[in-house]
Amino acid sequence: MSNPLFSPLQLRSVLFPNRIGISPMCQYSSEDGFVNDWHLVHLGARAQGGSGAVILEASAVVPEGRITPADLGIWKDEHIEGLARVVRFLHSQGVRAGIQLAHAGRKASMSPPFGPERLVQPSEGGWQTVAPSAVPFSPDYSQPRALDRAGIAAVVAAFAAGAHRAEQAGFDFVEIHGAHGYLLHQFLSPLANERTDAYGGSFENRTRLMLQVTDAVRAAWPAHLPLFVRLSATDWSEGGWTADETVELARVLKAHGADLLDISTGGMVPSAKIPAGPGFQVPFAARVRAEAGIATAAVGLITEAVQANAIVAEGKADLVLVARAALQNAYWPVHAAEALGEPVSWPKQYLRAAPRQVPAREAVSRPQGA
Repeated sequence: MSNPLFSPLQLRSVLFPNRIGISPMCQYSSEDGFVNDWHLVHLGARAQGGSGAVILEASAVVPEGRITPADLGIWKDEHIEGLARVVRFLHSQGVRAGIQLAHAGRKASMSPPFGPERLVQPSEGGWQTVAPSAVPFSPDYSQPRALDRAGIAAVVAAFAAGAHRAEQAGFDFVEIHGAHGYLLHQFLSPLANERTDAYGGSFENRTRLMLQVTDAVRAAWPAHLPLFVRLSATDWSEGGWTADETVELARVLKAHGADLLDISTGGMVPSAKIPAGPGFQVPFAARVRAEAGIATAAVGLITEAVQANAIVAEGKADLVLVARAALQNAYWPVHAAEALGEPVSWPKQYLRAAPRQVPAREAVSRPQGA
């Protein structure tokens, strides 16, 4: 391949056919956490579009970990078969399938963002939220209950159970969601974590839950399959989580079995001033990759083929995750290949529309353990 964006990527036993992934994007279209036809068609279309990986949206490891009552879930065994149906289709398109394991913490029990944002009350099916400390995200959000030691242990166990269900559903990799102001990020940031016990104060204490979850997921997840972790590299706010701390945590996560860090930013406080622009988060992914020696994914306003290819070519990230651009155009990867003069396989049903004679896409199966 003349363009690094379309070179394969090997992580443990999983070979990603190219460096383009579909970022996890909440659809707020689930009932009781179950995947449905919307998810199958939405994710299936992006798989047909030629990406190397598709990551399912934030999937709550417990019901109270949902951002909204319409979030996807992986907290009970009944969720497995619906997820497996999606995975089977993704594999039929030659795509590696991942799922994001999540807990929203103090940002939970909110309405889906299809109208005015509001707190969902218990009388409407809402619930008591939890957090490291009893500090709400904003006046419009709930007053969270600070987790006690038993609650923390239950969170760790729930993430591990979610990873086990993901294995049963046939996923090729899992991603721990530790970004965007959700529970694990809340423990990392002094802006949300005011604890004075072993989970608050020092860097070692604030990262303790993240590492316990990583260890539990790594133990529950097959050793031959890769583990991703999403981090917000900075809170963009005085006194918050910093890029220096992200690099330090990245080194530790690598030692605890993480294979790739998906680097985003922000989400901790509504007052943050984020200088959004094309590729504005890429420098954080590049720094983590260079200083921590771990593979990274870059995400955030990556919309052009040349831009995405340069990120990989210049060693700034190993994987480029596309979000809004893929919502606008499910076939962004095949059009990126065309723009770069790179051949890419198409579904055989669509070959008549291909810009040149290209091979039909072949199905893949999940690698088996040694």
